[in-house]
Amino acid sequence: MSEETAPAPRMGLVLAASAAGTIFEWYDFFIFGSLTAIIAKHFFASAGETQGFIFALLTFAAGFAVRPLGAIVFGWFGDRTGRKRTFLVTITIMGLATFAIGLLPDAAQLGLNAAWLLLGLRMLQGFAVGGEYGGAAIYVAEHADPKKRGAATGWIQVAASVGLFLALAVIFVTRSWMGEDAFAAWGWRIPFLLSVGLLGVSLWIRLKLDESPLFRKMQEEGRGSRAPLSEAFFQWKNLRLVLIALFALMMGQGVVWYTANFYAQVFLERVVKVEPRMVNLLIMAMLVGSALLHVFFARLSDRVGRKPVMLFGLALAAIAFVPGFRMLTEAVNPALAEASARVPVVIVADPQDCSVQFDPIGKTKFTSSCDIAKATLASAGVPYRNEAGQGVARIRVGGKEVASSARMSAAERKNFTTLVLGVLGSAGYPPKADSAKIDVPRAILILILLAMGAAALYGPQAAALVELFPTRIRYSALSLPYHIGNGWFGGFLPAIAFAIVAATGNIYAGVYYPVTIAAIGFFVTLFFMPETRGRDISI
Repeated sequence: MSEETAPAPRMGLVLAASAAGTIFEWYDFFIFGSLTAIIAKHFFASAGETQGFIFALLTFAAGFAVRPLGAIVFGWFGDRTGRKRTFLVTITIMGLATFAIGLLPDAAQLGLNAAWLLLGLRMLQGFAVGGEYGGAAIYVAEHADPKKRGAATGWIQVAASVGLFLALAVIFVTRSWMGEDAFAAWGWRIPFLLSVGLLGVSLWIRLKLDESPLFRKMQEEGRGSRAPLSEAFFQWKNLRLVLIALFALMMGQGVVWYTANFYAQVFLERVVKVEPRMVNLLIMAMLVGSALLHVFFARLSDRVGRKPVMLFGLALAAIAFVPGFRMLTEAVNPALAEASARVPVVIVADPQDCSVQFDPIGKTKFTSSCDIAKATLASAGVPYRNEAGQGVARIRVGGKEVASSARMSAAERKNFTTLVLGVLGSAGYPPKADSAKIDVPRAILILILLAMGAAALYGPQAAALVELFPTRIRYSALSLPYHIGNGWFGGFLPAIAFAIVAATGNIYAGVYYPVTIAAIGFFVTLFFMPETRGRDISI
């Protein structure tokens, strides 16, 4: 059976509708991710600066934790009732949850309940997104010319960068217009509230669409699946493809994409202390360059195949991430790079006194002398190494030492932080990056290099996933591995990476996690992933 393709004007509407939803999806998620530091102060301040920031990152990640559940639920509906109806529901739920975050009272009004409500809204967002990407990718692919399927679905991937750019642009303009103090106090809500406009536009476009021609034809011929979940996940021939999609593509794509597009921002702002508005500008410039790369790699996959392009992306990430982040530090905060090489910082402590400082449920209090010393340096963005010792922990900077102590009061901890920062300053460690000394062109080029691997993976990804599965179970089978790989491995990356940095003192240690996952994905893709370019997806 040959595939049906949409006429050119109709194809433009299909692309616009699917891209609008993807733009909206990533705008929603990225405004939360970009404002994590501010959200931490409004909802998690009582946990302390470092742990509160990790809690905020985990709340961001919670939206990803429930995405596989959404993939199962909406995947079933998409395979049973149609593509159009399902992604109308998902975008409505997603948009209303985002708008509600902008209205949510913070801890000053509701106490701990504010954090729980925020967590609930993030999980509602994630649940809806579980059905959004699969529906958009499938809808475009099932309309597209088979010879241009990579290029067509590549526009969905470009739309992700557009959504991120739009989020940063709204944050930057709002921040600049009202000033940092007002923005941090209440202006951070404006980007969330403005999302209702995107919701309206997305729904208006999608309501103009018809059902996918391949799905409609399948229903007319009586070939639809009565139990798409059972067929997708309990028949080995299909489950094998689901596992290949997860371990070959999605696991690696999730960590590579979030490292380049989100953790890079966390690293710049939180670790190497670049001023937030400068971080917004750098990431926006990177997103413009990476959007063009998405188009290039998507089109390239139509010529040479999906597999070689994605192998290139995985290999580049595994090789380039660690040196890339080192070069990024040198470009944006040369004083920090020079001071850490000339006067290294050491924490001398009993290893039994030190914790990992990663507690997803918030029950543990990190009050030992070692934990306080590590949290102080992590918050200051100062790299350090660990050295075994006895007694209370001590921070050694060159020939000077500052002794920590356990269970400090708020006043004692403030005095301790002031003392440590004074010693660091005398050794040449800057309190923050000097914007005048940032090598902007070099920083942008490094960020684009980091994003190149993500673009090579993400550009052909939608076409490859759609081509991997039969029409009758495509929505269910595609969505679950995508949201486990992208949601769990990718979504938890910022919290995991920052916790690793806080525990080890190595500001680049957080990047070892995505490098390891990318390397695993490379070998699984090389040996198990079939080439899918040119497949008939009407079957």
